Amino acid sequence: MDIRLILVQAFVILFAITIHEAAHAWTANKMGDPTAAALGRASLNPLVHIDPIGTVLFPLLLILFKMPVFGWAKPVPYNPYNLRRPRKGGLWISFAGPISNILAAGAAVVLFRLLKPFGARIAEVSALSRPLEGLSVILLFTALINLSLAVFNLIPIPPLDGSGILAGLLSGRAAAGYEKLRPYGFFLLLFLMYSGALTRVFTPVQRLVLRLFN
Repeated sequence: MDIRLILVQAFVILFAITIHEAAHAWTANKMGDPTAAALGRASLNPLVHIDPIGTVLFPLLLILFKMPVFGWAKPVPYNPYNLRRPRKGGLWISFAGPISNILAAGAAVVLFRLLKPFGARIAEVSALSRPLEGLSVILLFTALINLSLAVFNLIPIPPLDGSGILAGLLSGRAAAGYEKLRPYGFFLLLFLMYSGALTRVFTPVQRLVLRLFN
């Protein structure tokens, strides 16, 4: 794979993870818990969010194996006892990350559409050095990676954001029972990955983004 494409994807995944985690921290602060904000996690500085495995190693492996790129950053801590409405607050804190990525993907598509009459288009890798075509490739990966990250995180398996959203929608007793899945979440995600289920989830995302850029 062309080194320039690897660098573009690495830059975009770092951007996507940064806004995702900053959105969690910002929302927690708005809901009454300043824990993450006090630790500087509401910042758009990517250095405060980097996890060596989730932000660097895992996305790099996905790029090398030509798979949809996603990853994770250091978890954003929050204290539910500080929230004005703990269950509703937890739901919105979990939802904030995927929402931020969906908005970023949408902004990339809109910007590409606005630039298309001026010559923006998806071209070969050799065109990366030409400003508008190079920007088009960056926007494509911005949409693809952000939307993939949002969809992945909406899967309702702990510790993904989807589990926090579902727990906030369940009754207290059902949420307590659902929480018992948490120790097995990592193994469930491994099963989804090796069974090919994640590929079936991401394929429609890829097709949608490519259709929007054609």
